[in-house]
Amino acid sequence: MATSTTKRTLYRLSGVAPTVEAMFDALDPSRLEAVDAALDFPEQMGVPAMLVTGSFEQPVANWCEEIYRTTGCEVSRPVNRSAGLLMFAVDSEVYAIGYDQGFRLVSDRLKDQRFGLSFATRRVNPSQIRDLVSHTPGGGRTDITLVPGGAPVWSLGIEEHAQIVRRLGGRLDGIQLTISRDNPTKISSVEGGAGLRMRLGIDAPDLIADIRAIARVLREDSPSPELEFVEHIVPVKDSDLTAQLEDALDDMLGQEPNGLIAVAVPADHWEDYDNARVFATAVNSPEPWPTDTFSLPYVLHRARAQRKGRRFAALRDGTVTLYRHDRAQKADFIWASSVLRWIEADVSLGARRFFLMDENWYEIGEAYLKAIRSHVERLITDTPSVDLPAWVLGETERKYNESVPDQRPGYICLDRDNVQTSLHRGNGVEVCDLLSPDNVLVMVKRAKGSDALSHLFSQGLVAVQTMRNSPEGMEGFRRKVAAAKNGRALPPDYRPSKVVFAILLKTGTNLTADTLFPFSQVTLVQTARTLEAWGVEVEVVGIRATTVPRARTGIRALAA
Repeated sequence: MATSTTKRTLYRLSGVAPTVEAMFDALDPSRLEAVDAALDFPEQMGVPAMLVTGSFEQPVANWCEEIYRTTGCEVSRPVNRSAGLLMFAVDSEVYAIGYDQGFRLVSDRLKDQRFGLSFATRRVNPSQIRDLVSHTPGGGRTDITLVPGGAPVWSLGIEEHAQIVRRLGGRLDGIQLTISRDNPTKISSVEGGAGLRMRLGIDAPDLIADIRAIARVLREDSPSPELEFVEHIVPVKDSDLTAQLEDALDDMLGQEPNGLIAVAVPADHWEDYDNARVFATAVNSPEPWPTDTFSLPYVLHRARAQRKGRRFAALRDGTVTLYRHDRAQKADFIWASSVLRWIEADVSLGARRFFLMDENWYEIGEAYLKAIRSHVERLITDTPSVDLPAWVLGETERKYNESVPDQRPGYICLDRDNVQTSLHRGNGVEVCDLLSPDNVLVMVKRAKGSDALSHLFSQGLVAVQTMRNSPEGMEGFRRKVAAAKNGRALPPDYRPSKVVFAILLKTGTNLTADTLFPFSQVTLVQTARTLEAWGVEVEVVGIRATTVPRARTGIRALAA
């Protein structure tokens, strides 16, 4: 039976009116000529639509000449790469789908660069992230993480305020599409960057219904709380501020290199970068400069040669053309772009710090505050996974911890029952204050200030690090748990997978992101990121306070 869906990459185009005439005008005539394009205007879709088909043809493949020189065998094989592009309007928005090489017919400047990513933050299951591409400003570093089986986003070690997520993929949740209608049990996935790659309906009514469902999500839904940090770092929109930043970069380009300008591969073109054999760069020059990789020294040298006020424009108007063969002929063309897409720059205006990436400016400090706040709100939960009793005000931390097993069966008190290792010979390591019935490490603290919480978070890091890396420490902890009051044997394969920080603030103030000490918020997030990168989940809970004395239990209570 013929399938009703197919995996394609969908783009949403910006600045293109929903008419066939506007779609045609948006295309580059030279690109249409390169594929000997044929145009059709399909009425079957029931919406304004234009279909472009053609092919990139090469009479003799690049490798034929090399084979002859290597082997003496004359070989002549042609190359014919098809290209199809479907542009169509749905409810005033214009979309495009490329078939084979057809995606190259649409200029990147027309593609909404956050379309696919915005959808992914709203509909990818945060516990089933399968691929993630992030960029760290200040050095041109791009990290590509692939987890075919899926993993929680918190385990991927993303620095939310310091990295820009460029692509996000994972399991698709909670949306009615053609794929779920035909097979409700089928697990579908999605990848979102500039484009949105997923299974879409093939028949026109199904395709349009799927796109309307996608548009509805973007219009009505908010990002998942675990993924909302992706949208904290957004391009600067203020035109006056943008002009100031361009002027500052223009001045910087006139100076000797200071390390604040670096190379960055344009988003969604990593495959082109890998396939390119020649990078031909032209900055206000009639002849391009060919190199086997992008040449930042050449770009900076050419920028310094321009007069003040023209340096930034020279890079914006300059071009980088990629070729798949050393001869760099028309038939070897892969892709061309502005020079600006290949550089990132770190620019400061007073105390504010910005960086340029992919021709957009971003502010770092503002995103940092949002990321810290968002992370703290996720860590502090209103539905704790541990069931801790109220803390009687005036009671010491030691007395509270010792009382928990009497009130909550299955808990073990290990407060000050430290584990000795060859590295921790003095006081040893306090692995936890309480061990929950499901063997979660619970760290307890009554805090009047941020210094007490800094100690608590440090305790969590040292404890988990010891359990992960010291067989001696792990074995010592097993003995402590077995020997404790109401103790038990830990599973043979036990490793800490979760840490709970249980906090009583001051005189019982309710623990929230608003009441947690500001410095402690930063320390907590740094601690959580480290533990999460080790695969350990972190949860923060507030302990309820009470003034009602606890009922006495045991022999002393009976004697009284």
